[in-house]
Amino acid sequence: MSAEKINLTLKVWRQKNSEAAGALATYTLRDISTDMSFLEMLDVLNEQLLLTGEEPVAFDHDCREGICGMCGAVVNGRPHGPERETTLCQLHMRHFKSGDTLVIEPFRARAFRVVRDLVVDRTAFDAIIQAGGYVSVNVGGAPDANALPISQKNAEQAMDAAACIGCGACVAACPNAAAMLFVSGKVSQLALLPQGHPERRERALNMVKAMDGQGFGNCTNERECEAACPKAISIRHIARLNREYLKAALSGD
Repeated sequence: MSAEKINLTLKVWRQKNSEAAGALATYTLRDISTDMSFLEMLDVLNEQLLLTGEEPVAFDHDCREGICGMCGAVVNGRPHGPERETTLCQLHMRHFKSGDTLVIEPFRARAFRVVRDLVVDRTAFDAIIQAGGYVSVNVGGAPDANALPISQKNAEQAMDAAACIGCGACVAACPNAAAMLFVSGKVSQLALLPQGHPERRERALNMVKAMDGQGFGNCTNERECEAACPKAISIRHIARLNREYLKAALSGD
C-alpha cells in the first residue's frame, strides 16, 4: 500500500547571516509522502530550490535518529514540532494534513545567535559544560562500577537527567529563554552519583555562573521547557539544581 501524498505551504525563516535582516519566505510543496521525516521534507524543498537556482535552506542535522541533539527548529510555534518527546528528525509528515501551512523558524534566544536560516550557534551550551569541569574520581572500567553501591532510585534519576541531548528546545520554548533545564540535567546527573561528589560545590557554582554569563534568562517555572523537551527531562531537576547551588553558596569561604 502506497503512502499518502500531501500538499503543503511552508513559511520558512531565511536569513543570510547574524547581521542580516531575516524574513519568512513562502514555498509550496506538492506530493510529499507521509512516510517522510520532517528533515527529508526539507531535503525535498532544497532540491526544488536548487533546480530553480535559489539558495537551499540551511538547517542543522546529523544522526537523524534523535540522539545527537543537532537538529532543531520551531514548527508553528513549537520547538521540534507538535509531537511530544520527539526531535525534529524523528517527526514524520503523517502528523500533518494536506493543505497545512507550516511556519518554520530557528530557535529564538539571545544566547543562540542565528548563523543562517534555521541554524543557530549553540556553543553557549558548550561553555556551560566546560565550566562544569571533570570528575576527579578514578571510575575505572565497567566491572569496577559494582564497587560503588548506588540506590536504584538515584541511578534511575541520574540516567533520566543524563538523557539530555543538549538540543536547546528548552531554551526556545521558555518565554525567558532560560537554560535551567539543560543546566539542571547536567548538574543533577553527577550530584546523584558518588563519583560526582568531590567537585559538587564547584560544579554547581561554576555552571550557573557560566549560564548567566552567556545571557540566558531566568526561570519562572513556566514549565514550557519540560513540555518541549524531546527526552522528557523533568523540572524536578531544576529544583535539585537550586538546592545544589544554595548549599554551595552557603558553604563558601
